[in-house]
Amino acid sequence: MLLVTTYWRTNLTLRQLAPLLGISKSAADRVIRHLGPLLALRPRKRFRKDTVLIVDGTLVPVRDHTVAEQSKNYRYSTNHQVVIDADTRLVMVVGRPLPGNRNVCKAWELSGAKAAVGRTTVVADGGYRGTGLVIPHRRERGQYELPAWKEEHNASHRQVRARVEHAFARMKAWKILRDCRLKGDGVHHAMSGIARLHNLVLSG
Repeated sequence: MLLVTTYWRTNLTLRQLAPLLGISKSAADRVIRHLGPLLALRPRKRFRKDTVLIVDGTLVPVRDHTVAEQSKNYRYSTNHQVVIDADTRLVMVVGRPLPGNRNVCKAWELSGAKAAVGRTTVVADGGYRGTGLVIPHRRERGQYELPAWKEEHNASHRQVRARVEHAFARMKAWKILRDCRLKGDGVHHAMSGIARLHNLVLSG
């Protein structure tokens, strides 16, 4: 556990990390590949009727180009759809990673996040237009400004949706999510494991 969490937190190479714990590089690699998936967050299958969730996507730079594509940050990245509880701010779902150039509406569905939340109310930003999620009001064609009540709704919406951005900021303190060298499902295991550790910190 110490090896895996230290690796995720510092993003040291295995050649640097293994001697710190008195093991070989190959042994460190085996430990990470074995324990990483076991730490992954288990998505909740049921939600209370009054639950409000927030979804957003975040990009994780990945060196394995077989699972990543060049994205808007001009790096090979994977797109991760993350759903948090608006009240507790705990991460509820981490979708399967998709190439970083994937449209967020498609990513919402293809990552499995949509299926995981079912009919629960979900708040999202304007990029999720047409998905049925709760998004900000937009000006119609030829409309110069929104009515005051819509502006008030949008201000409230921004305040609530900011909570998922705060979650991303805390999760990305784990340096592996800034430049992931893991291959294949490794980035998904790291993202899911860090989400679980994030929840443990919040819940005490």
